[in-house]
Amino acid sequence: MNALPAPLPLIRPRRLREGDTLGLVNPSGAVYERAPYEQTREALKALGFQVREAPHVRARYGHMAGTPEQRASDLHTLFADPAVAGVLAITGGSGANRVLPLLDYGLIARNPKFLGGFSDLTALISAVHVKTGLVTFHSPLGRSDWNAFSAGHFKALLMQAQPHTLPIPDLKNGPSGDGPAAPESRFTTLRGGRARGPLVGGNLAVLTSLAGTPYMPRLEGAILFLEDVNEYIYRVDRMLSTLQLGGALARVAGVVLGGFTNCMPSEGSFGTLTLDEVFDDYFGALGVPVLRGMPFGHVKRKITLPLGVPAELDADAGTLRLLEPAVE
Repeated sequence: MNALPAPLPLIRPRRLREGDTLGLVNPSGAVYERAPYEQTREALKALGFQVREAPHVRARYGHMAGTPEQRASDLHTLFADPAVAGVLAITGGSGANRVLPLLDYGLIARNPKFLGGFSDLTALISAVHVKTGLVTFHSPLGRSDWNAFSAGHFKALLMQAQPHTLPIPDLKNGPSGDGPAAPESRFTTLRGGRARGPLVGGNLAVLTSLAGTPYMPRLEGAILFLEDVNEYIYRVDRMLSTLQLGGALARVAGVVLGGFTNCMPSEGSFGTLTLDEVFDDYFGALGVPVLRGMPFGHVKRKITLPLGVPAELDADAGTLRLLEPAVE
């Protein structure tokens, strides 16, 4: 990987308030049915927001939600509109990478506001953060399950604007007090210790696709958080090797692993490494704290993570604490 420029000064969006308008975009995959739009609108209204769809949000171009030009235009429209307080993606999928070279990053920087999503949106939130310094958010998508856990954490971070200790899973009662915690809610300390640094990361496959581009975030001194879904273990291994071969992993201050949902051996494989072994191979020798099992990514209950905000990882206690507010 080529040497990356120093990070830009952080730009924090203003906090969201009840009654604010959130603009809906689809920078990645198309949504083929009407129900997800209604689901998103109802969920956001229940959180106290007004909702506005971008002009091309229901467009389709193959598997993508409109042409790259349409999707970039929607982002420009919503960022330029002073009546829109924030921009939220309805769904992930694939295709956000095509939009990155078309964006007017100067326009975005002049009109800072909340921008959130996860999965394929890793490309967009990473690129905007790298090119502008804007704090962007690895957050639920519009069509995500806005359960009490996910919604409560989103509101605490985006509306209350306070430094926040991200939740420790309750191994006895689970996140909602409804019985023993599911495997996705259990944390494991792969290597103990504490570390501080800016939060950087997202979906492993998408982040790796940015390697060697101007949109790849700087990992030096960062708390790197990663998640993925529906990837064969050999592909997880290959993607981590890409980050390792480029020298990126060697420079992180700490690692936080979220859900690696349905990441299994490939069909017919024999003697494959387990995910445990893959993570041990790549992270065990780094000499930094590594925590696995934090609730983010393709899991039902998820926290919201702000890109660029300094945080402290305590891998022994299983905590990730923001050192500064993510919004103004």
